[in-house]
Amino acid sequence: MRRQRGTTLVIALIMLVLLTLFAVSSLNTAKTNLKVVGNMQSKSEALNASQQAIESVLSTPQFISDPSNAVINPCGAPNTLCTDVTGDGIPEFTTTLLGPDAAAPAKPTCVTVKPIKNQDLVLTNPEDLGCSAGQQQQFGVAGAVTGDSLCSNTIWEIKAQTTEAASGATATVTQGVGVRVSIDDAGSSC
Repeated sequence: MRRQRGTTLVIALIMLVLLTLFAVSSLNTAKTNLKVVGNMQSKSEALNASQQAIESVLSTPQFISDPSNAVINPCGAPNTLCTDVTGDGIPEFTTTLLGPDAAAPAKPTCVTVKPIKNQDLVLTNPEDLGCSAGQQQQFGVAGAVTGDSLCSNTIWEIKAQTTEAASGATATVTQGVGVRVSIDDAGSSC
């Protein structure tokens, strides 16, 4: 009997150590999962901020007339947009428009310009009617009907990269858009 008194204590200590290791392992797993979910949320918010910046740029014609200053109210540098999600006056996200070589900040890129021919205009369409303005006096000239109108179809590429201040999460969004512009804007911006 005297030899078996310490056996219970040793078994109890072994079980206590195993339970402690199990609890520590569970805590580490939960902590890692929380970090993963937090990083996914930060990445998703950065992606949304990038998309919002692109939509903001596309909602104004300024990116066509002045691509190097496409963001209406830039923060810090041209073509840089700060987003305050919490409303506390401190921006959580900084979005920068990137060029084709990922230089920051850069202007939206005009990829192609294709002049619209007069013969391709539908004059019952108000948008096409604006492209044919000033062409009436040229219809008597041979070949003027098949010449270029006052508009061009352009394709633009806008790339935005957002970085979150707290976690450093980044997201990059590239979007293309086709825009009909005047030949003057196409000549100066493309």
